[in-house]
Amino acid sequence: MKKKIWIPVLFLAIIIGGVYFFIKFNSPLEIGTLASSGDNKSVVVGIGNKGFREIKILDVTVNNGEKPMKTRLQVSNALQGFIITNDDTDEKAKKFGFTDMGKVTIKTGASPSSNFEKLDNGTATKNDEIYGISVFHNEEVNKVHIKYNYLGISFNETVIIN
Repeated sequence: MKKKIWIPVLFLAIIIGGVYFFIKFNSPLEIGTLASSGDNKSVVVGIGNKGFREIKILDVTVNNGEKPMKTRLQVSNALQGFIITNDDTDEKAKKFGFTDMGKVTIKTGASPSSNFEKLDNGTATKNDEIYGISVFHNEEVNKVHIKYNYLGISFNETVIIN
């Protein structure tokens, strides 16, 4: 009788473990645009979500784990794109939807590759949201480390600039 109980439990554990490892090794965060100012002290990393649930950005650090002077999220559209600026409060920058990282989740279907495809096909609209992490630092930025949460699992993604 005890053998009959362990077989479904083992089967369920294998399925749950398989799903966990599949998600862990197939990161839903997609990196798109990489752009920086001439001195690399202001960087924009275009991100998107190729998963089936929302992504929450938890933390962003630069280079060797340093906290940047300021980190903001641009919520723009595929037709407008992103802006590289040293001042996110500038009048021109206001159109690009700068907001605090904790106030926005990255929606599903906001994949940079699908937005690039729509731009190439001429089917992109102002309703196609794009997301960009803007990092402002007092030194040159060589790496951007993004910590995020997806389905209750924490992920780390490192983006190398140049």
